[in-house]
Amino acid sequence: MATFASLGLQDSASPLMEQLMYFHDHSMFIITMIVTSVGYMILSLMSNKYMDRHVMDGQYLEIIWTILPAVVLIFIAVPSIRILYLIDENTAPILTLKTVGHQWYWSYEYSDFMDVEFDSYMIPQNEMDNFNIRLLEVDNRTTLPMNTLTRILITSEDVLHSWTIPSVGVKADATPGRLNQATFWFGRPGIFYGQCSEICGANHSFMPIVIESTSTADFLNWISRVSE
Repeated sequence: MATFASLGLQDSASPLMEQLMYFHDHSMFIITMIVTSVGYMILSLMSNKYMDRHVMDGQYLEIIWTILPAVVLIFIAVPSIRILYLIDENTAPILTLKTVGHQWYWSYEYSDFMDVEFDSYMIPQNEMDNFNIRLLEVDNRTTLPMNTLTRILITSEDVLHSWTIPSVGVKADATPGRLNQATFWFGRPGIFYGQCSEICGANHSFMPIVIESTSTADFLNWISRVSE
C-alpha cells in the first residue's frame, strides 16, 4: 500500500487525528523555515573569503541566536500542550473494548455485552480473496460504532505488543501484567487498518488490526449476531 505518492499521514478518521495532522503541518512549516534560513546563512559564510569579526565574536549575535530558538520552541510547545489536554482520558466512555496481545494475534472482548469475545488472526496469503489486502486482513474484524466515545483497555499475555491505528491517532503499548487505557471515537464509517508497533518476536509483522466503523444500528445488529 505504501507508495512514493503517499508518504504523508493517513487520512484522519477521528477528531484527535485531525488535530495531530494540524500540529504536524504547523511544526513542519516552522522546521522548513529554520532549515532554509540556517542553510542560507551557512552558504553565505562559506562563500565569503573574509570572516567578519562580528560573526566570530559578537555578544549581540549570541543573544539573538539564543532568544530566537526559545521563541520558536514556544510556538511549538503551546500547540503540543493543547493536544495533550485533548487526548486526556475521558471518564465517561459509552463503550468499552478490551484487547489482549498474543504471539502473534489479538483477542477482543466487549465488556458491555455478554459472551462477545473472539480472536483475530491475519489471513494467510493462500487463503485471501481478491479484495483482501495482503498482510493486513484478518479473519475476524473488530466492529465499533462511529460517533461513540470508546474506551479500549489494552494488555498482553506474553511479551510487549503495541495496539496502533494510525488513522485514528491511537497507539498504546500492550504490557504484560499492566492494563493500559485509551479513548477515541470514529468520525466516519469505514475500515481502518493497523499493526502491532512493538517488536514482539518472529511473527511481529503478521498480527494486523482491522477496525470496521459502522452506524449504531449496524453495530447492534452485528453484536446480536455474534452473541448468539
